[in-house]
Amino acid sequence: MDHGRTDRFKTAILLVAVAGLVAGVGLYFAGKADLASIVWFIGVAPALAALLIEILRSIGRGEVGLDIVAVLSMTAALVFGETLAAAVVAVMYSGGTFLESFAEGRARREMRDLLSRVPRTATRHRDGGLEDVPLDEIEPGDRLLIRQGDVVPVDGTVCSQTAFVDTSALTGEPMPRRLSSGGEAMSGSTNAGEAFDITATHRAAQSTYAGIVRLVEEAQRSKAPMARMADRWSLGFLVVTLAIAFAAWWFTGDPIRAVAVLVVATPCPLILAVPVALVAGLSRAAHFGVLIKGAGPLETMARIHTLILDKTGTLTDGRPQIVSIDSHDGMSEDDILRYAAALDQASKHPVAQAIVVAAKARALVLPVPSGVVEIPGEGVIGSVEGHSVIVGGDAFVGRRVGRRGADHPALAAGSVLVAVAVDGQMAGHLVMSDPLRQGSAVMLSGLRSQGIARILLATGDRVEVAERVTEGLGLDGLRAGLSPDQKVLLVLTERKNGPVMMVGDGVNDAPALAAADVGVAMGARGAAASAEAADVVLLVDRVDRLGPGIEIARASRRIAVESVVAGIGLSVLGMTAAALGYLTPVQGALLQEAIDVAVILNALRALRIKPHEPAAPIAVTGTHDRTMHAEETAA
Repeated sequence: MDHGRTDRFKTAILLVAVAGLVAGVGLYFAGKADLASIVWFIGVAPALAALLIEILRSIGRGEVGLDIVAVLSMTAALVFGETLAAAVVAVMYSGGTFLESFAEGRARREMRDLLSRVPRTATRHRDGGLEDVPLDEIEPGDRLLIRQGDVVPVDGTVCSQTAFVDTSALTGEPMPRRLSSGGEAMSGSTNAGEAFDITATHRAAQSTYAGIVRLVEEAQRSKAPMARMADRWSLGFLVVTLAIAFAAWWFTGDPIRAVAVLVVATPCPLILAVPVALVAGLSRAAHFGVLIKGAGPLETMARIHTLILDKTGTLTDGRPQIVSIDSHDGMSEDDILRYAAALDQASKHPVAQAIVVAAKARALVLPVPSGVVEIPGEGVIGSVEGHSVIVGGDAFVGRRVGRRGADHPALAAGSVLVAVAVDGQMAGHLVMSDPLRQGSAVMLSGLRSQGIARILLATGDRVEVAERVTEGLGLDGLRAGLSPDQKVLLVLTERKNGPVMMVGDGVNDAPALAAADVGVAMGARGAAASAEAADVVLLVDRVDRLGPGIEIARASRRIAVESVVAGIGLSVLGMTAAALGYLTPVQGALLQEAIDVAVILNALRALRIKPHEPAAPIAVTGTHDRTMHAEETAA
């Protein structure tokens, strides 16, 4: 049964129960008590039947649910002639399940909005004109027109001079972002300015938005661990309830007291409040760019003790950037960069692509290279405007121009040194590094304030490079030179101290993400293996999103526990009062109704959680911020 049919079914049961209660009350005051009892019975019957069917299904799955108490209370009330109390319980229970559906519907509103925004077609440039085509027909390299108000259908790079996009559906950031030519436009963002063009870089099924939608659908199918915990508590709660009811009947000889106890014991707080609070937390986290794959990881996030961070692409940007350009024969920096970038247009290596991006950022015009030969892992050889050009590692280029590799100080700092030779002469070097993400120190401090006791770095890079990058961050430990299986071992070792969260973005991080209590993948466009293995995906490549995510998780769990403790506590007090004869079945039913409404409204507070947003990124200065070892691309 789908959500729509389920909601209509619950609504119908509630309407019948309410109609029966109201009509019966009217008949009772009209002096027709016998007819009122019959109407109340009719109003109770659908709710009781629905509950019995659900209980049988639960038993078939090997589960003992708290619904048994509600069935016992209604059945006992009918048997002993307390039809009004039974009618109130029926309205209470059907109203509670209806409110649950309403609350979960509201909590999932942002996720439904996310799903409903999936575009079906795109406008493509073709032969000097425009055509609307299904998303499945879009191929990388296609030029697409994004009109004002359109949702960007696939990931791509901006071809127009500027573009303004609203990424609030993905990141929760309210202000539109300005993208320059060559900037990356994420699928799922909305054009908030004039029309612009993009060049598709991914097919629709591989784009950011498609990945997010798949993860949202998976999150919606999850069941809260605290809800399962409530199921485990149900047997104990049932025993306590029956014991109090039996004792009240045994010692007083009055079965009505037992009925009153059962009516008050109807455990809506456990059944409804926990899933409402946790589903609301899922929705709230998604609003802030933290997509959690279900209530299980959300609840676990609230108890994290140790955080393990990968370095490249997580603590650092993961994208090499040019720090300086050294000239050896008087050639200008722009000319060295222009020759290198022109040749590197033919390479897909991350360092080559970073050089091309840097040249475009300087508005350099790049000619098309010819005769290009790429030696994987070494460099590229070719011709640019009639000049022989070689770009690659210092040793690779040095061997081809008869010059010994330079003992460059950048190598000691763990940077990448790219040599450029033109017409058989060493023209210069490009010094590149992987900078520490801005505001990393502030971010880590904020995570500690959220209760993270230990923060460790796990990297496959050399220890000296890792130490320079993390200098001054106040980490509790640094593990360098790790292979993927060693990262898994580190996670398993740290789990002895408490729940562990692992954050990474590469294929090599996937095993550790799967081994951790909560695995977090950086960005929905990261390695597919890491996003698949992770429990949480940050929708943008900003590790500072972790802070709001953990804060929302802890607040949601706290609200759920508060609702349960308060609701069950009040129910136990009510059961005791009923056993002592201070509450009639009808009074007990009305009391429990008030308790249920209160705890569910309390659970809905999770929709209004306002985490502390990370401060504006603060540049972290120092030589250790710009270090990257060439081998890290493999680690």
